Amino acid sequence: WGAIRSQLKWSSYKACDLNIVGLNVEADVLRKVYSVPDEKIKLIPLGLSQHFLKASHGEQLSDSPITTGTITERKRSLELATMAKAAKVPVHFIGKPYDEDGAYWKSFKALIDDKYVMHTPHTESVDEMVRLLKQSKGYILYSDYENWCLSAHEAIACGIPILIPDQPWSRELFGDQASYLLPGKIDENTLRLKTFYDSIPSLKAPDISLYSWNDVARQLVATYE
Repeated sequence: WGAIRSQLKWSSYKACDLNIVGLNVEADVLRKVYSVPDEKIKLIPLGLSQHFLKASHGEQLSDSPITTGTITERKRSLELATMAKAAKVPVHFIGKPYDEDGAYWKSFKALIDDKYVMHTPHTESVDEMVRLLKQSKGYILYSDYENWCLSAHEAIACGIPILIPDQPWSRELFGDQASYLLPGKIDENTLRLKTFYDSIPSLKAPDISLYSWNDVARQLVATYE
């Protein structure tokens, strides 16, 4: 934090004309940590591309939920793979490692069995990602470091239920319409993963507002005016 403060002084956020954030929990940080007054805070959501907004809801042809993102520590990929095997829940991982010679990737790769841990290194296009999401039984995020998770919103646009970390940002966005994990608590989360998987036939994607980038742009234009 000292290195961050040396670049962004505590007064920076109060000094600027306006701070644009996506969530109330982010606005609370500005108020409580940087003493920014409400008149210098504006909430504007993030948008989705038309590929996702125009996607019809999926048929859930696959038996496995999907998780997307780089195979790395901050995404807790190895922990999720370990949970999947323990719970006997198939999970399809989409994403490349940062380093194919790294120890983390090698540990993750050793768990790939194409039964409970499946892996695809990348998708060819946005349309391919839409197809994968629509066919999946659900979407899983096990990362500690998110705020407005575009991947979760893309999954919702494709009509599948989500299992995500129980944190202030996710509660603000999804409330009781999502299923939740407690990052770091593997035993508890193994049970939650199994419960989510078994409950998928009765679950729905969260019914929330999804915005296009044009919607976002219009809000930004009004803000600048």
